[in-house]
Amino acid sequence: MAGLQITILVCHCCALINLLLCFMWQQQLKAIQNGNTKVLARCISVIENEVQGYEELLELLPFSKTPVIGITGPPGAGKSTLTDALTAHLVEAGKKVGILCVDPSSPFNMGALLGDRIRMSNWYNHPNVFIRSLATRGSLGGLHPKIIEITDLLKAAYFDYVIVETVGVGQSEVEIAGLADTTVVVVVPEAGDEIQTMKAGLMEIADIFVVNKADRPDADQFVKNLQLMLAPAFHLHQQPVPIIKTVATQKEGVDELYSNILSLQQQTHTDKRNWLLAERAYRLIEQKRMQDVNKDDLKTAIAAQGNQFNLYQFIKKY
Repeated sequence: MAGLQITILVCHCCALINLLLCFMWQQQLKAIQNGNTKVLARCISVIENEVQGYEELLELLPFSKTPVIGITGPPGAGKSTLTDALTAHLVEAGKKVGILCVDPSSPFNMGALLGDRIRMSNWYNHPNVFIRSLATRGSLGGLHPKIIEITDLLKAAYFDYVIVETVGVGQSEVEIAGLADTTVVVVVPEAGDEIQTMKAGLMEIADIFVVNKADRPDADQFVKNLQLMLAPAFHLHQQPVPIIKTVATQKEGVDELYSNILSLQQQTHTDKRNWLLAERAYRLIEQKRMQDVNKDDLKTAIAAQGNQFNLYQFIKKY
């Protein structure tokens, strides 16, 4: 009888704790929506480090149509400078902007290497701009392992736009296509033959191509070559992919880029929206189902199999 009473008491305590957690997250979410950047920064850290109870916060997030702009491309293309210039354009238009900058990880503490953020130092204390640097933490694809969750948190905040700038990692940097409503691929005239290597990667995910540093020689010829390479891919899009020349350091061409982003957003893309949501759902389900699978445990189990090991019988157990 005493054991049953203890069990009932524990259940009541758990229910009370869950109610308190739910109330706490509701208050935190309300503060974020009212523009409290300190609470927003703390909640990002909670999600990033998987602090106990973070899933309850995510379950409270409302559906949001805040557009996400993904800026990606090879290293050295000027992604940070373009992000800075686009942010200036949005702020001048009276918009509030949340920026997630995904940086390479430090080999020592897995934190973000913040060198590229120097180019965006003008915005750190601006009331209409929020910037957060995230480390890839070894993740392929140029993004952070919790990028979907953190982006959704920013979408639930007070921003008019969310910009995600990825690490420059080349062909594998295609995960941004499953996250951003509009994917901007930044390249430079010097890319030359490197553009050929992007056939099955960045070439196919671009909603807009930006040829940055377009004041350099052969920029016009590069744009023509890029148009020729994109021609076979036109059938993948409802219309040709825009190619915009910019000089981000001088903020040239940024207004045209913004106009094209607006134009794409105004078009109804129900299929694309559903595809984006399906892609995000797939990534999250994949992470959840794989969280108990450890490579060291797999190695130990494989070693125990001896010479009778069969890979396909082995994975069937999982």
